[in-house]
Amino acid sequence: MKAIQIEAHGGPELLKLVDLAVPEPKPGEIRVRHRAVGVNFLDVYHRTGLYKSPVPMGLGTEGAGVVDAVGAGVTHVAVGDRVAYVARTPGSYAEARTLDAAQAVKLPDSIDFERAAAMMLKGLTVQYLLERTQPHGGLQPGDPIVWHAAAGGVGLIACQWAKALGLAVIATAGSPAKCELAMRHGAAHAIDYTKEDVVARVRELTGGKGVKVVYDSVGKDTWERSLECLAPLGLMVSFGNASGPVPPVSLLALTPKSLYVTRPTLGVHTATRELLEDGARSLFGMVTSGKVKIDVSRSFPLAQAADAHRALESRATTGSMILVP
Repeated sequence: MKAIQIEAHGGPELLKLVDLAVPEPKPGEIRVRHRAVGVNFLDVYHRTGLYKSPVPMGLGTEGAGVVDAVGAGVTHVAVGDRVAYVARTPGSYAEARTLDAAQAVKLPDSIDFERAAAMMLKGLTVQYLLERTQPHGGLQPGDPIVWHAAAGGVGLIACQWAKALGLAVIATAGSPAKCELAMRHGAAHAIDYTKEDVVARVRELTGGKGVKVVYDSVGKDTWERSLECLAPLGLMVSFGNASGPVPPVSLLALTPKSLYVTRPTLGVHTATRELLEDGARSLFGMVTSGKVKIDVSRSFPLAQAADAHRALESRATTGSMILVP
C-alpha cells in the first residue's frame, strides 16, 4: 500500500510517499481501507517534533473508510462496515491502517466519507469543549464566549454548534474574509485581530464585563489577550499551539480575577468507549440535524500531503482539509 512517512522531524518537505506492506489486525484491532483522511494541526505537531514520536513514523490520526479485516475479539464492528475514527497514534496518511477497534465508530449512512474524515477530530474536539469544558456556573443561552481562530476547521464547527446552544460567539480571525466566514457560520460578532484591539472590542461587546470562557487553540500569541478578555472567575481553555506552546505561566497572574485555566486534550475525552460513543452520538446528531455543516474546503491526493501541510501552516486556509488515497 501507499503511505506517507517521515524519517526525521522538520518541514513539510520531509513527507515522503512510500510503499509499505498492508498490515494485518491483531486481536482487538481492525483494518480500515481509507476513503478519506483528515488533515489537522496535530499532524504538524507530530511532524515538527513538538509532540515527540520515534521516527520513521507515519502521520495523521483521523480517517474514514470501510473495515476489510477484523482481529480476534472484535464484536462492535464487522467487515464491510463504514467507520470513522480518531486514533491515539499516528498512521492515517495511508491507503489502509490497523487500529484499536475501540477507537472506531460506525458511520451513519447519511454522512459521507469525506465529511467524516474532516470532522471526527475537529467535531469531537468541539463537543468536549462546549459540552464538557465549561466555566464556573456553566454556560447559559445568551452568554458570550470568545473563540480564537474561528475560521479554521474547528472554529467553523464551533461557531455553528455554539449558536445551536444559544451562545453568542465572539470570533477572532486574521482577515475580513475570515471574519465574514465565521459570521456566516453562526458567530454573533467577529474581530479581525490584525486591525482591531481584541481585548478592547471584547470589553465593548460585553459592557466591560468580559466573558466567562475563552477557547484558544492559537497558544503563545494569544495567551495574554485571552486572559484579559475574561470576567472574574472566568475559564481560560488552551487547547492548541498553532503559534507555539504557551510559555511558563505565573499563577499569580490569575489571582486578580480568580481565573481558572485548563489544558484539555481529545485523547482524555475519548479514552473510554463510553466517552467516545457519547461524543460521537452528539456530533453525528448535530451534523445529521443540519445544525452543523462540515466545510471541506480543500482536498489533496495522498501523494501531495506536503502541499496540504504547507497550506495549513500558511494560515491562508479555512474550514477542513482532507487527503484522498
